[in-house]
This record gives sequence, structure tokens and C-alpha cells, in this order.
Amino acid sequence: MAVVLQHIVGAPHGPRYYPDFAGVARSYNFYPAPPLSPEDGVAAVALGLGRTVVEGERCVMFCPRYPQHPLHASSVEEIIAGAQREFWALDLDGAPGAGESGPSLRETRYGLGTAEQDGTLLALGSTYSAENGAIYDGLARAGARLVTFAPMLKHGVFPLAEILGHLLEVGRHGMNRPAEIEFAVRLSHDPAEPHEFGFLQMRPLVLSREGGELEVDEPRAERLLCRSTRVLGNGVIDTIQDLVVVDFNRFERSGSAEAAAAIARFNAELSREGRPYLLIGVGRWGSRDPWLGIPVTWDEISGARVIVEAGFRDFAVIPSQGSHFFQNLTSFQVGYFTVNDDGGEGFVDWAWIESQPAVSQRARVRHLRLTSPVVVRMNGRTGRGVIYKPGLAAEAGR
Repeated sequence: MAVVLQHIVGAPHGPRYYPDFAGVARSYNFYPAPPLSPEDGVAAVALGLGRTVVEGERCVMFCPRYPQHPLHASSVEEIIAGAQREFWALDLDGAPGAGESGPSLRETRYGLGTAEQDGTLLALGSTYSAENGAIYDGLARAGARLVTFAPMLKHGVFPLAEILGHLLEVGRHGMNRPAEIEFAVRLSHDPAEPHEFGFLQMRPLVLSREGGELEVDEPRAERLLCRSTRVLGNGVIDTIQDLVVVDFNRFERSGSAEAAAAIARFNAELSREGRPYLLIGVGRWGSRDPWLGIPVTWDEISGARVIVEAGFRDFAVIPSQGSHFFQNLTSFQVGYFTVNDDGGEGFVDWAWIESQPAVSQRARVRHLRLTSPVVVRMNGRTGRGVIYKPGLAAEAGR
């Protein structure tokens, strides 16, 4: 038996102790947002203790190589929806724990107003002006506070991207494979005192559960429900027996709002039952233009374990590659397939789907329940993926 003591990076702020921010960085990104490549890496950071990042709560994601390129949002609305609203800190005035004679340390949530009073929001914050409908870097204006890390990533108040890029390269070179690091930072408010970058740990980044290159090149198309050359995600998923499918042959773009409402109902029902599902649709998922796709929000499809975005039968659209839900896809490790038959980006076997009996149907959206699971295989290195029909993946060597 052993006891490990580790110094906590941070500083006291009244009854609280926490770092200005903490996060995780990886030298390989399974969810690259074009034009970035997987090898450019990704970092997730949040105000306060790293629990926010580790538990998949709202945080800021960026590429260390291109820190000013937005990854998780492309509009004011998306930035506000995905912005961190609370942070974790150690409560120094915690009540004594069971069997303890003195105060115990416990993690407690606080609002951004507390961080602004502590002075820790200054280097990380931006301000939303409801009058102008715009977000401004810094806290000089009146308005709602947001954690964006803009002062750091855009204006260089602390060289975070440069430090992470260097450490990831050192780790990749030293371990001869992609690396993952955890870190925490305490910013000094005294010009005579240096900032503190806490390098907590480094470990090899596993690119697939199999520990090697995941083979997804299935030559026999008749075995596949779907194939794509533009896939976000990595690994094998073999627990899905439910499909929620927008009827490719009958769907009309004028009915996209009704389809979104039907999908939301199926999502709520399957989520209550604890059944992850494969979501297949046409057009751009989450599009604000209902003529270009199905205008769902993340909470309306949050139970999907894998999402397929296919082109219309009569109208080609630029695929979103999951940009509307980037942070959620990454946090929950949801597979995302983009399919364009005409563009050589794979296929969906719509005829096979049409032949399957539906449990129920609403607004040209069908819910299928298969007798055995489909098997999803995604290669995060190549961006290729396949979805096998039930019972036809055994020979592929899971």
C-alpha cells in the first residue's frame, strides 16, 4: 500500500483554491474541423480545476498549431450555447468529513461572477453585448461574461498554444507515437513573479482500442449498411440495435421541421430506455436553414451513438462534418459519418433500410429495431469508416 502526494497547481482566492485554468491536450485529433488535419492536435481547456474537462462539461477546444481557428462554434449563438458557465474549485471552508477531526477539502461549483471577483476571468473572458448581438474580447464592456480564452489565444497574454505545441512534439518524439498531456496553470498578477505551468502527466495516446491500425477496408459492399471516407471518431462500436432513419425516398425538404420534431421524440423515448441508436438522415444535421438539412439541436439527438449525414437524392449540399455539434461529438465520442454518393464519399444502402420493418414511424422518420447489433468500425488516422449489417462483421476480425 502506498500514499501518493501531489502538489495542486493553483492559488487561494478567499475560501477557494484553484488554478486559473486546466486542461488536456492531444497530439492527434479524431474530430478535425476542416481545414485542420488530425495531426494538428487538439486541446480542451476550462477555467478552474480540470474536472470540467475530464467530465466532458462545457469547455473551450482549440488546435495548438492554429489557436485562432475556431473548432467548436461558428456563430454567436453557438458560442453562447457552448460556453462554460461554472467552474470547479477546492472549498477551503468545507465541513469536516466522516471520521475527520479537521476541515476536509471538497470540490465545489462557482459561477463566473465569483471568478471575475477573484481576478481569474480577466485573461480568459469575453463579453456578450445583447444590444449589438456581438461578443467582444475582454471584460471592459458591460454585458454577460463568457469563457472564450480569446485574450490568450488571440492576443497572446500567455503563450499557451506555443507551450502545448512544444510539449506535444517532445512527447510524440520521445514515445514515438501520439501523446496526451494534462496540465494546469496559475497566472501571476505580480509582474515580478513568473506564471506557473503545471505539467501534470504525459502518456501515450491510444489510437484504437485494438492497439494497432484499425482495418476498415471491407471490399464486399453487400455486407455494409454504410461506408464513408469522411469519418470523425475512432474505434469499434458493436452495441447498437436501434436505428432512427429519415426516409430517403419519401423525405421532402419542406418537411424538415416536422422531421426534426419526430427525431426529438424518438431520441427522448430511446434515451429513457437507455438504448443508444444509429441516426441516419439527409442534408446537414443541425442546419439553421431547413432547406439544407434537418434543424435539430444537440439535445434532440443526444442519444445517438453514431450519426450519418447523407446527401439529398436531388440536391447536393456541402457536408457539415459535424461542425454544429463539434464539442458534443468530441466530449461523448460520437461517430460521425459523411456520405456523398455522387462525390465518391461512400454510400448508404437505402434499399436494405427500406426492406426492414419499422417499430414506428413519424413524419417520414422511421424507428427500426434489429435482431442483432450493427458493427461500426472507424479509423481515426485515415478518416474512413464502415457500418456492417447485423451478423455480417464476424469475418472482418473484430
